[in-house]
Amino acid sequence: MMSNPQQHDPVERPAHYTQHPSGVEAIAITEHFNFNCGNAIKYIWRAGLKSSSPVEDLRKARWYVEREIQRLTRA
Repeated sequence: MMSNPQQHDPVERPAHYTQHPSGVEAIAITEHFNFNCGNAIKYIWRAGLKSSSPVEDLRKARWYVEREIQRLTRA
């Protein structure tokens, strides 16, 4: 456990995990959803914070949403 919760740690607390303007970490929200929906939310939540391409992050989110739609609509 870290002594300073705001300190960057690449495993426990990467910088992009805590950069959302709300100060809330994505995991606090996503752990209440299934895998696909949680990952979509995570990519939307952190769009542009981990990489310089928010569009790439949103495409990843869309990929997980499409995967969830496919899962739900299988005949």
